[in-house]
Amino acid sequence: MEERTAGTSPGGGGRTGRNLPAAIAVGLGLGALVLGTVYSIKELFLPVVTAAVGVGALELIKAYATRGIRVPAVPVLAGLATMQAAAYWGGPQWLLAAFAIFAFVLLIWRMFSAGTDGYVRDASASVFTLFYPAMLSAFVALLLKEGDGDHRVIIFIAVTVASDIGGYIAGVLFGRHQLTVISPKKTWEGLAGSVVACTAVGAWLVTWLLGGQIWQGALIGALAAVLATVGDLIESMIKRDLGIKDLGSILPGHGGLMDRLDSLVTTLVPVWLLMTLFFG
Repeated sequence: MEERTAGTSPGGGGRTGRNLPAAIAVGLGLGALVLGTVYSIKELFLPVVTAAVGVGALELIKAYATRGIRVPAVPVLAGLATMQAAAYWGGPQWLLAAFAIFAFVLLIWRMFSAGTDGYVRDASASVFTLFYPAMLSAFVALLLKEGDGDHRVIIFIAVTVASDIGGYIAGVLFGRHQLTVISPKKTWEGLAGSVVACTAVGAWLVTWLLGGQIWQGALIGALAAVLATVGDLIESMIKRDLGIKDLGSILPGHGGLMDRLDSLVTTLVPVWLLMTLFFG
């Protein structure tokens, strides 16, 4: 999510450049959905993730099409659902196997769906989409499958959201120094706000929910802040390369699903790895 440091919005965002009431309402609704599924029957969270990432993948596929890049939606979505199930009921090995199988399916699919012109371009974009966001998102199933998986998922989401909120507030209030030309509205002050917010939330939740050490939670949070920012920049690079401003508009005040998922999918694997190392 880009920081907004100046300008006005017709949607009522003022300096923020976004419809803040709508963004808050959508955020609260999504939060309620996550908490309601994770802390009731946690397997219900898997179709929620699959649906959200599926929409995000479709947004990417539609964006590719504006540049004549053909990515078949059916095998990508089938691979997404299969990898979620493989990760939850099989583990990392089954997740890797499912990814490899559907990568070959995509290569073969493209072979027989069009001519040789553009094969490398289309096949590369197809496998890329199967990896980002589909395969990366399946690591949430690896978090969820643990005995305390509900807590692990909440911590992962909370530190990533804290990065967005901390960076947004610090960027709006103090942002003066541009972080990178890739995303001109990101600032060093915003990044500092993300790190502070993530570190605090990580330290708090890891000690409270998992009984871990403060330094463990702080490390998870700090890493999440950096990687969430990287995720935002990756999406910005994709949009710049495709020559589009937004990937979608399904969420009022937020944009498309990929605008919410970009930082989550890049944060997920390292957070899963640290939690596995710390808590088994």
